Amino acid sequence: MKYRFLERQNPQDRQSPAKVYVTPVNDGRVTQQEIAEDIVNLSSLARGDVGNVINSVIDTVPKYLLMGKSVNLGELGTFRISFSSKGVDDPKDFTVDKISGIRVVFTPSVELKRKLATIRFERSE
Repeated sequence: MKYRFLERQNPQDRQSPAKVYVTPVNDGRVTQQEIAEDIVNLSSLARGDVGNVINSVIDTVPKYLLMGKSVNLGELGTFRISFSSKGVDDPKDFTVDKISGIRVVFTPSVELKRKLATIRFERSE
């Protein structure tokens, strides 16, 4: 994994000198088709079959998330929906417009965390 240096100001103390931090370098994007081709090369499945499975996963995961379920994808990890809300003194005063910050949370599996623990870093020029 490549990293680069980035100078940042402390947002809580704008008068303090900036410090240098490292940030990951995004080395491009892999498309759904490229992933499908890799899977085809690792299996006996045809490209169309793999593409259909990936599309089905993409269509199905949001369905379960919107039903309030966590979606566990084995050794990859688990997806779930999270949100926050404004507080009210009495539950009778709560309305759904007080809900905000809706997001999807991904929790990597133990296996993925093990793989991430083996990451090697190198400085990007």
